[in-house]
Amino acid sequence: MTQPPHDEPTASGPEELREQIEHTRQELGETVEALAAKTDVRARAKEKAAEVREQAAEVRDEVKEQAAAKAAQAGRLWQEKAPEPVRQTTARTARWSRDNRVLLLAGGATLLLWLACRRKR
Repeated sequence: MTQPPHDEPTASGPEELREQIEHTRQELGETVEALAAKTDVRARAKEKAAEVREQAAEVRDEVKEQAAAKAAQAGRLWQEKAPEPVRQTTARTARWSRDNRVLLLAGGATLLLWLACRRKR
């Protein structure tokens, strides 16, 4: 028979030997499960994809916050630097655009259709 490893004591009786065998079986089962998980390429790819999606969402949120801050800063700068007549005209144009969204969308769609038809000729 082979000698047991030096770090594990020998069993003093059949019951202790059965316990050692059961413990070894559990460890072996856990090792097999870990190896099977490592070889499951599809599951590992899904985990990695989920991780990358999460990181992308975090970056997206950070970029959105930075863009909002920059837009607010640009708006403040615009208010400070733009001449009053230009600000009034811009505000009127923005109000008109908001009030007439449907008209603007219909005009844009018509323009796109016209360009598409023109290209076919």
